[in-house]
Amino acid sequence: MDAPPANALLRRFSELPAARPLLERLTGADGVYLVGGAVRDLLCGTRPLDLDLVVDGELAPIAGLLGTPDRVHDRFETVTVSLNGFTYDLARSRRETYAHPGALPTVEPAGIEEDLERRDFTVNAMALGLAGESRGRLLQAPHGREDLAAHQLRVLHARSFIDDPTRLLRLARYAGRLGFGIEEATRRLAEVAATVRAPDTVSGPRLGTELRLLAEQGDPVPGFLILAELGIDAAIAPTLGIRSRDRADLARRARALLPPDADHADLVLAVAALDVPTPDLGGLLDRLAFPAARRQRIVATATRARELAPRLGAAERPSQIAAAVGAGPPELVALAAALGAEDGVEGAEAAGRLWLGELRRVRLEIDGDDLIAAGVAPGPALGAGLAAARAAKLDGRADGPEAELAAALKAARAHG
Repeated sequence: MDAPPANALLRRFSELPAARPLLERLTGADGVYLVGGAVRDLLCGTRPLDLDLVVDGELAPIAGLLGTPDRVHDRFETVTVSLNGFTYDLARSRRETYAHPGALPTVEPAGIEEDLERRDFTVNAMALGLAGESRGRLLQAPHGREDLAAHQLRVLHARSFIDDPTRLLRLARYAGRLGFGIEEATRRLAEVAATVRAPDTVSGPRLGTELRLLAEQGDPVPGFLILAELGIDAAIAPTLGIRSRDRADLARRARALLPPDADHADLVLAVAALDVPTPDLGGLLDRLAFPAARRQRIVATATRARELAPRLGAAERPSQIAAAVGAGPPELVALAAALGAEDGVEGAEAAGRLWLGELRRVRLEIDGDDLIAAGVAPGPALGAGLAAARAAKLDGRADGPEAELAAALKAARAHG
């Protein structure tokens, strides 16, 4: 791949909305580089999502040009600055050493060339100078442009996955998102690292962060297949993963059913967790530091979808669909419907579509206060009345508040 002229690459960068206020503030500065995936994307002719900057020199003066930092991480000499509604991450160029495999690195200042050599993959080890004497200067680690032209991922040294096993998950994430292949020696190093369970040397929260990043990208399924292909998922948990084309198709079918306001990442993670024993799943997600709400959603989806599928198929009325779903999240219904279609459960997918598209949004126009005002005492009868009114509304037997109240009062009085 021929490099665009420096001015052309800078012009591509300057056309980004987030680049304009940045370049205006950096006038007169020097040693400031755009690094990593942003340079890779510019070279490929695509728009970068994140702008990461490295300063070859003292960080504070450059950060000061941009404004007051939002966050400062002294250990790694990094700051985050907001400017005109855009956020920039700045770091001082550095070298890294690892006290032991999987440890967080010890950092110390170093030049930009050495900074590039400590990065994860050659296609991410590039830098574009933005100001001063370095303006337009394009730097790269060995094989960087060659690997970008070949659309392949290569680590920069043989201990890369041992020093930082989170790079194993990033390998799958980048390969899946970019559609890049994996250079053969890098593939062998990844397989060896997975075989010796290198991820065991990394804290659960760090692994969980990388797993969530993988699940949250546009189509995470290719990345999960690469995790399985290299044995990385099994090194995290023996039964975690999407390990067959059938399971990948299930994930895609379920995602296609899921409405936009639901959590597509947690749905895919639930598919990956289908074979994790139920008693183990909550503990695994705890170890990976999943927030409570996400943990509950994934556990409910992964553990209840198989039994919900035939119940969806058996439902003859909207109220029966609602009763089957209960308080289950949309992710559960989407996966159950997809499993039903996969297993040939007639009506399961249609019931899931109806719930996700319409029924889950149905709300009563009355509430408990209306029943109390009509003479129903607080207690079980109140709940039974509201449930009956909702069932009637779902089935088209109660149109408007008066009809809802009549259905509710009838059920409440029958309940005693």
